[in-house]
Amino acid sequence: MNKRTLGRSGLEVGAIGLGCMGMSEFYGPGDEAESIATIHRAIELGVTLLDTADMYGPYTNEELVGRAIKGKRNKIALATKFGIVRGADPAQRAINGRPEYVRAACDASLERLGVDVIDLYYQHRVDPATPIEDTVGSMADLVRAGKIRFIGLSEAGPETLRRAAKVHPITAVQSEYSLWTRDPEDGVLATCRELGIGFVAYSPLGRGFLTGQIKKFEDLAADDFRRFSPRFQGENFAKNLALVDHLTAIARAKGVTAGQLALAWVLSRGNDVVPIPGTKRRKYLEENVAAETVTFTAAELAKIDEIAPKGVAAGLRYPAQSMSSIAR
Repeated sequence: MNKRTLGRSGLEVGAIGLGCMGMSEFYGPGDEAESIATIHRAIELGVTLLDTADMYGPYTNEELVGRAIKGKRNKIALATKFGIVRGADPAQRAINGRPEYVRAACDASLERLGVDVIDLYYQHRVDPATPIEDTVGSMADLVRAGKIRFIGLSEAGPETLRRAAKVHPITAVQSEYSLWTRDPEDGVLATCRELGIGFVAYSPLGRGFLTGQIKKFEDLAADDFRRFSPRFQGENFAKNLALVDHLTAIARAKGVTAGQLALAWVLSRGNDVVPIPGTKRRKYLEENVAAETVTFTAAELAKIDEIAPKGVAAGLRYPAQSMSSIAR
């Protein structure tokens, strides 16, 4: 696999990473043996960026990734996140960016992952109650202590990025980016390029919808969090399905899957963009990795842009109450 460099800091990773969240939660039941086999296969195929977070599970996804990378630590760039705090009620979320919490969360993640250092440590969501300078300042202390190598922010807005970068170089911003979520084009991508920050695209397959594998709401498991996403509900589902049908037709004419088309489009956005499609099965991992070889002519990109312009998706990408923490 070709490599891409995140930001000016020199963190080099495979062009396509692997999101590990769904191996432990949110997308129906998991299979630990298959998940670990998927991580091992990813490493064999040249995937180096593995992405997890303390809130996935919660906590259990970091533990799973930690078990999977034993004996393979030198082959991967390990990314995890802190800042979304979950309590006894799984539906409740709080955001914490206070310096003392940052330090405690990092130590806990290191222990669960079974490693001495985290390659890329993200603030999962910006805490409106804590100045970003304080949060990033404590993350910079972790760099100096040798506990993390690079600093990232997730779903941060342009002004926050500028303030954060004055405290310590930011290596990567992670935000949702795909053919049906082009919000980063509203200023975040431009700010990243201005400041020399790499961009990591999560949900580049539209939470699986852009693969064309989800045909009806009932295809989602009873505990699948996508059931609560406005884009997967009612009339929005039908409108978005029509969009996928159009994209699938282009993919078929090109001899690729709809998912590969969607991933290749994200890759085409620039060499500073690294998508991290999530999967818990080797079959889909191999399909995703093969998207790296897909290229487009200018005419093909124009056609895709015509079918999927910015704002084309029907419905919000998260329930309304969750959208307040986006692009802060």
